[in-house]
Amino acid sequence: MSQVQQESITAASEETLERVAEAMRARNIEVIVVDNGDEARQVVLERVPKGAEVHTGKSKTLQDAGIFDALHDTEQYNSLRHKYMAMDRRTQADEIRKLTAAPDYMLGSVNAVTEAGILVAVSATASQLGAYAYTAGKVILVVGSQKIVPDLDAALKRGHEYVLPWEEAELQKRLPDVHTFVGKTLIIEREWQAGRMLVVLVREPIGV
Repeated sequence: MSQVQQESITAASEETLERVAEAMRARNIEVIVVDNGDEARQVVLERVPKGAEVHTGKSKTLQDAGIFDALHDTEQYNSLRHKYMAMDRRTQADEIRKLTAAPDYMLGSVNAVTEAGILVAVSATASQLGAYAYTAGKVILVVGSQKIVPDLDAALKRGHEYVLPWEEAELQKRLPDVHTFVGKTLIIEREWQAGRMLVVLVREPIGV
């Protein structure tokens, strides 16, 4: 196992966790620190009103915490994923793009958080990045403490050398002829609107 791989699965110390949480708060990002995925799910479900319009990236963190399945319960929430998955991607691509561009609640994760409180998300399609950056009404990001890295260079390295190979391996299991790549990178240094962005920081490693 390489150094990058080892660091990418190791929980941060409590001291580092609290320092990073304070750094994000200074950047106008609300932070709640929890112990595990069950507590993260409880926080998320308390923050998203029943019946709300929600959209999520297909995040392993959300899946591991049971948040992905909970938010796609059509009896509880207005899930945009259910709507666009029923649409024809060839003939309704524009409608899908517009439908998912500006949800009331956007849920997901990021690939790394620097010790200075900067959030970094890499993506092939960038389908979730616009909502994170501006167009979603509220953004909730669930982040395992193993994603904390020293600086921006380490954050980008984690995305390219740890997350990308993992995603490629997962994709190959389902679609052997398709490959993924890092297409676009979002760096969140500060949130403009108070109360718009919440990071649920999980002490236990969760997600990728």
